Amino acid sequence: MASRTDTAEKRPGFFSQITSLYRFTQKEYRWLPWLLIGILIVGVWAGVLVGFLIPPVAIWSVVLWGVTGLLVGVLVAMMTLTRLSTKAMYLKIDGMPGAAGQVMSTSLGRSWQASDMPVGINPKTQEAVYRAVGRGGVVVVGEGTRGRLTRLINDERSKVQRVASGVPVTVLYVGHGEDEVPIDRLAKTIKKLPKKVDNATMAAVIKRLDSVSQSLASLPIPKGIDPTKVRAPRPR
Repeated sequence: MASRTDTAEKRPGFFSQITSLYRFTQKEYRWLPWLLIGILIVGVWAGVLVGFLIPPVAIWSVVLWGVTGLLVGVLVAMMTLTRLSTKAMYLKIDGMPGAAGQVMSTSLGRSWQASDMPVGINPKTQEAVYRAVGRGGVVVVGEGTRGRLTRLINDERSKVQRVASGVPVTVLYVGHGEDEVPIDRLAKTIKKLPKKVDNATMAAVIKRLDSVSQSLASLPIPKGIDPTKVRAPRPR
């Protein structure tokens, strides 16, 4: 009988994840290695400078401050790499069907509940509507050509207003046009909504919407986004 550790799927190590994160980000930002090297050099020189400025000046003190500067540089480089990888992910998925659902299901935090599955979809044109419920009320997000989203948006808004009367409903459209929200600002826009619903009401709204939502299992899901390939790997 095989041991539990033998059959369990091995997770990539820390350095493997860092390497994957670096490669993913460099595909969008070719100058990334020079930026990271520059950050490390600046960190070391800043540490050495501090070593010379703080008395007593000694070789061991300068070396110690140089190592400290290097460690700070590594930390800043990691933070920069993580931030750039997030931007690279948004560049990768911008305009792709399913991008809004991917962002809503992974980037809203615990104060919101959302799914990467659309609550309304046009199988022919791949226009889709997604929904999030949180302390800011109910947010309905349209993805696709705005004119063709009108019916899907109105249907979802009417359903929400029927089962959650009095709860604020916000409609957002993903895109780069007037009154539209770019995909990289979608999560921030939703989380900035004022809190007008308490936790008990939020839970009740989620339960009611789940009970009246029609199953979309028989409908084709928009193709073009693979979360396992598009999402930037995160170091653990």
